[in-house]
Amino acid sequence: MTKNSLFAEPHFQNDEAARAMLESILWPEGPVCPHCGVVNHAYKTKRPGVFRCAEKGCRKDFSVTMKTVMERSHIALHKWLQAFHLMTSSKKGVSAHQLHRTLNIGYEAAWFMAHRIRESMRAGGLSPLGGGGKVVEVDETYIGRLEGQPKRTRGAGHKNTVLTLVERGGAARSFHIEGTTVGQMLPIIRANISKETHLMTDEYPGYRAIGKEFAAHDQVNHGRKESFAAKSPRTRLKATTQSSSAA
Repeated sequence: MTKNSLFAEPHFQNDEAARAMLESILWPEGPVCPHCGVVNHAYKTKRPGVFRCAEKGCRKDFSVTMKTVMERSHIALHKWLQAFHLMTSSKKGVSAHQLHRTLNIGYEAAWFMAHRIRESMRAGGLSPLGGGGKVVEVDETYIGRLEGQPKRTRGAGHKNTVLTLVERGGAARSFHIEGTTVGQMLPIIRANISKETHLMTDEYPGYRAIGKEFAAHDQVNHGRKESFAAKSPRTRLKATTQSSSAA
C-alpha cells in the first residue's frame, strides 16, 4: 500500500477534517468542557476549533486536543492522526525515524510524537507521575534546531526546548515547550506530577514557586556540578538523567 492510499481519507490530509474527526470520536454527545466536565453546553469562538464553556461558573476556552497528548503541540493535527494510525496498526512497531520519513516531519518532532503516543498507550492514559515517598526529577534541555533558524555556535535560542519529567525507577515524559518561563512549565508539571511527590530540580528561580505546590522540593546547582544523588543518598541517579532521556 502506498503512502497516498494509506492516508487518502480527508482527516489525514488537513487539520479541519482531522479536528472534526477527533470531535466526533471524543465528543459524541457534543463538546465536553475539560475544566468543569459539562457536556454540550458550549459555543464556538472566532478561533478555529476553540469552544467557550457556557456554564456560569466556568466560561473557559477549550478545544478537543486539551488534556490529550496533542495539547500545545505545534505539529499539524492531521500529522498526529497519521502517526496514531501508523503506530496502532503496525504489528512490529514504528520508530521515530520511520515517522520522520513517512510523515515528512523533522526527526525531533517525530521523536516527540512517538514518545507521547507510546506513553499514553503503555499506561492506558497519562496518570500522574510520582506520589507519596516517590521522587520526580524535572529539567529542561535543548535539542535539534528550530525550523528556519540558522545554526549557531553559542546559545540555545535556535534550538527546540524540551521539558522532561523523570520518576526515579519509573516512567519519563518529555514535552516540547516554547520557553522556560513558569507560565510554560507550571501547567505541564501540575498535570503530570502528583502533589504528594518529592520534586527535584536545578537552581532555576522559576522552580521555587512551582516547588511550593509539592510535598517536598530540593534544588541542585549544575554550575557547581552538583548531582541529584547528592541531595538524596538513596539513589545514584545523576542530574544528567533528563538530558539523556531527551536525546
